[in-house]
Amino acid sequence: MAVSPHRQRLQPLLHDLAVTVSAPVSALSGRDGQIRGDGVQGVFYADCRALSRAVLMVDGEEPEPVMHTLDGPHAAWFVALVRTLGGDRSGAPAGADPTVRVDRVRRVAPDGLVEEIRVTSTAPEPVRATVTVDLGCDLAPMAEVRRGGSGLDQPARREGAGLAWSTPTTSVYVTADGAMIDPGAGPGAAVPGTRAAAITGDSGPGLAAPVRPGEPRPVPVPVAPARLAWPIEVHPGQTVTLRWQLGVTTTAAAVAPARVPVEWERPGVVADDRRLVRLLRRSLDDLAALRLSEPDGTGDTFLGAGVPWYLTLFGRDSIWAARMLLPVGTALAAGTLRTLARRQGRRVDVSSGEEPGKIMHELRYGGLFGVRAGDGPATYYGTVDATALWISLLHDAWRWGMPEAEVAALLPNLRSALDWLARYGDPDGDGFVRYLDRSGRGLANQGWKDSGDAVRFRDGRIAAGPIALCEVQGYAYQAAVQGADLLSAFGLPGEQRWREYAVELARRFRERFWVDGPDGRYPALALDRDGRPVDSLTSNIGHLLGTGLLDGAESDQVARALAGPALSGGYGLRTMSTTDAGFNPLSYHCGSVWPHDTAIAVTGLARAGYGAEAAVLVEGVLAAAEAFGYRLPELYGGDDRVTLGRPVPYPAACRPQAWSAAASVAILAAALGLEPDVPAGELRLRPMVGAPLGAITARGLRIGGRPVDVTLDGTGRVSVDGLPDSVRVVAPAVPAIPAPAIPVQPHDPSMGGLAGADPVPAAGDQPNR
Repeated sequence: MAVSPHRQRLQPLLHDLAVTVSAPVSALSGRDGQIRGDGVQGVFYADCRALSRAVLMVDGEEPEPVMHTLDGPHAAWFVALVRTLGGDRSGAPAGADPTVRVDRVRRVAPDGLVEEIRVTSTAPEPVRATVTVDLGCDLAPMAEVRRGGSGLDQPARREGAGLAWSTPTTSVYVTADGAMIDPGAGPGAAVPGTRAAAITGDSGPGLAAPVRPGEPRPVPVPVAPARLAWPIEVHPGQTVTLRWQLGVTTTAAAVAPARVPVEWERPGVVADDRRLVRLLRRSLDDLAALRLSEPDGTGDTFLGAGVPWYLTLFGRDSIWAARMLLPVGTALAAGTLRTLARRQGRRVDVSSGEEPGKIMHELRYGGLFGVRAGDGPATYYGTVDATALWISLLHDAWRWGMPEAEVAALLPNLRSALDWLARYGDPDGDGFVRYLDRSGRGLANQGWKDSGDAVRFRDGRIAAGPIALCEVQGYAYQAAVQGADLLSAFGLPGEQRWREYAVELARRFRERFWVDGPDGRYPALALDRDGRPVDSLTSNIGHLLGTGLLDGAESDQVARALAGPALSGGYGLRTMSTTDAGFNPLSYHCGSVWPHDTAIAVTGLARAGYGAEAAVLVEGVLAAAEAFGYRLPELYGGDDRVTLGRPVPYPAACRPQAWSAAASVAILAAALGLEPDVPAGELRLRPMVGAPLGAITARGLRIGGRPVDVTLDGTGRVSVDGLPDSVRVVAPAVPAIPAPAIPVQPHDPSMGGLAGADPVPAAGDQPNR
């Protein structure tokens, strides 16, 4: 049935889907394992839906689902019952004790997937049935699916022993062991339950042509699904295993599978709070599954931002995720840095936002935001912060032990990025880094909170650009200082210029950004086009801690603002305080909680000595992690923890998502307090004050390319074994413990989670429901 052209199309919801991924392939289905083509269900290769339908039936009826779980990093397991078959020994139909069970195991690979269907019977007599899988393919672009649309159903054809769908750029193949294959009735044979809505908007080469405003929509032509069928006979106590495979090849993708093994060794972690261990295990699985490379075969690896909307290269997201993962190795950071450096801006292009020295925002095949690239990837540069963050990633990777030759090779890109900060990043010359979309087709907001309503005054009014965000000034300050350090260390000119730039930026920030609130002073979210402080209280101020932009007294004021219930009363750090008129717990950026955002604030608080404040935020994230099966989504609702016993899902959030998964490593690193400077031969230890997360042992972290074991005991003492001979500890392991600004809330078992240092749980562990 076609979607009415007059029906309002909405972005599909994700929160209730089962997701498996091995980038660039992802599979999204219902919790019953069925792929129906509704919403964003399907098997995707990068930004193209390669399979829109895979519906399993037994004798023409769908099995009844009872359970699903993840089975390692790339697989899901679904269990269902067929109560119409079998029966007890008297011949009566099966009731509460069913005798026929169907297990469906889906394993995703970088070029497709394999499904095993296992039919098991405990019936007293042999069970005979026909198992079928109905397949459909619409080759819909992800952009269209995200807008609530779909593609035209494509007819299948027999090819060898299987089925095929293809365009000039993309081929989809299905084979099945021992199955009878029916390619379907072809165009014109309407099939109940199939969808065939017209494509609108962007389309890649070989896909249906876009429908432009005012043009008539093409008439959908329903296509009968292709069918795989297996007649089976299952004897008592036996299992029959059926198998089908999907393969995808394409030249119409901006990204490709990673070509090298995972860049990090998985650390062995034991902790008093087992939730942290479980979160780390699941997160590292997901991060390994999100690894991508460029199609040109350079071999450099980076992380795709998230499934399903953002499984591609993103400047900001890929940088932050790589930066958070530095404690497990520098190779991913090096690949990310080089990949982004190859696409660093070289010219001024208003349509794409490109400027000399600027680091890109997003890579898509064909086009996005009005940027067209023909038969190749389109690069969009609409980000105000990725350039400074690239500099900081280069600096931090160098400090963690990235080989000096690899750092030196990127120094020309460093100098270009620094020049962008002062020249193009400050278009009006007022000394602050600002953004404004000049094309009229790009992102209106270009910080990490890039939704259209993200930058609001305290009374709810939306600020007008050009916008100077508070955290971006912190990033720019830190990038200038760290860039000066790199220039000095490698004997290049310019160190003094950037140190002076940082001093002046801090002075201007102190004069212009601070505002008064009901509970004290805090930095405004931004300055608007007229230089007025956008005075809402937001999580953005947490990104300022640790950048060096704030002095001690200012850091204390920021810590207190972050720790207040208006920001920290949810399951982590709210993006906007509950006292602001724009607050909405289920908004994208005005009241929700983002794990990576919380982890950045936790890192800054911990390093500044605010262990109690950091611990409250960590407890919120760990409680949320348990509620989400330890696969943290991109974001979730900012409702108060006192009101609700579990976080409310944000229904369109990516899951898994790179910087949400990487937040687990950032939290571990904040608790342990490792601050290496391998070039200087130093390691400073600043563990979270008071050891609020309890004792932690992490074996196999990496400093200077060497595996190290780090132990934090319950009193806050840290020991490190295995350091390179050239690196020595230069700071005491136990800092002074100041009086906490807020009371530490101990973990309440009734809110979820366990205490004790039990063995590491299995990756498939699920929360108690």
